[in-house]
Amino acid sequence: MTLTTAVGSAQAFDGREAGIQATHNALKQLGEGTPSLAIIVTSRYYDAKEVAKSINSLLGDTPTIGLSSASTLTQEGQIKNSVAVALLSSPDIEATDHWVSGYAQSGRETASLLRELATLTDKEDKQILFFADGFNGDAEQMCLALTGTPISITGGLSSGNPHTGVTSQIAGIQAGSGSLAAALIEGNLKIGVGSDHGWRPVGSQFRVTRSRGFWIRTLDGRPASEAYSQLFGYPARDWGFPPLNYLVRLYPLGIDQGQDLLVRSPLRVEADGSFRMNAPIRDGVDAYLLTGSPATCLEAAQRAAQKARLSLEGAKPKLALILADISWQMLLKAQAGAEVRAVQDILGADIPIIGGYTLGQVTPGKDEAPPDFLNQHITVVVFGEEEKEDDTTITIKKSAIRKKLAEE
Repeated sequence: MTLTTAVGSAQAFDGREAGIQATHNALKQLGEGTPSLAIIVTSRYYDAKEVAKSINSLLGDTPTIGLSSASTLTQEGQIKNSVAVALLSSPDIEATDHWVSGYAQSGRETASLLRELATLTDKEDKQILFFADGFNGDAEQMCLALTGTPISITGGLSSGNPHTGVTSQIAGIQAGSGSLAAALIEGNLKIGVGSDHGWRPVGSQFRVTRSRGFWIRTLDGRPASEAYSQLFGYPARDWGFPPLNYLVRLYPLGIDQGQDLLVRSPLRVEADGSFRMNAPIRDGVDAYLLTGSPATCLEAAQRAAQKARLSLEGAKPKLALILADISWQMLLKAQAGAEVRAVQDILGADIPIIGGYTLGQVTPGKDEAPPDFLNQHITVVVFGEEEKEDDTTITIKKSAIRKKLAEE
């Protein structure tokens, strides 16, 4: 195996110092290998531009992409106020980072740019990993516009400051909000992706009677907050203010599509009682209240890791990227980092892990279908490498076959 990986993390007073320490720790673990790609997860409390510059000062021209998160996840668990850096090194892979500043303005135009990115080279073994703004932009629109794209696309939506709606994305030395940071990865690198969630319908059903863009105005003809007020007992007015206006994320809606429910989660409750979503929901659809528990979510984390490992098709896992919905951090507050341990139960305790909390994920679609835009899920992205047989191995196998034939 020629793929080597390492993850370093650090806590510090400012993002610059945390970025330098985390990168230094990752490089020390990597040893003599030259990094081919760097993945960054930074606390939303740090200045992302300072983090990007500090990491670039040590990695130079290494392609780099990253996102902001409420906390970072590593093989040690959940770490607040920190920066985590994952490094992948292999002579058999080539990566380039790309910055799309107009993601928040148009999901369709962003999709067109990703299509162009996919055609930059004629190589067959290529895939895209990206991070985009979770508050601003239409990921679902982008996914639909990518229908038929002959390349695997996987990504996560940054979480950030819930009060201001600001998140951060990083590509090289560029950092900001409202953007998309993508890495085009080519060569001998297998990426296995698995997703699942632990939220289930509890019987309460609503009709979406008025919605506009990203806002659900009324459920069953009443302001959305009033519908939740009746169920949970808190006054409708309280849902428009902290902490309930953000804790609403724990109670997503399952949209009836005829088969499996499509999970869609509020980002917050507005002062007028409407739900702010990050995917449009049309009028007239039926929606079910969903609730989750630590037990069902940790089982889902194991299922997601198992799916990711199976989709590696025999390649050995070398690094795991965990993208968990921000609701998982809320739900598992008393068991911080439990989702990491659940993934380790499947992949092994020795595999390097990096991750963070998101406002949604994008996973590859099946066949010609568009990529899937997910809310409320945990997505496990596992990086591995297919073993290539060298001339010596082939010669040994041929000798063994001749010997067996001679004996027969």
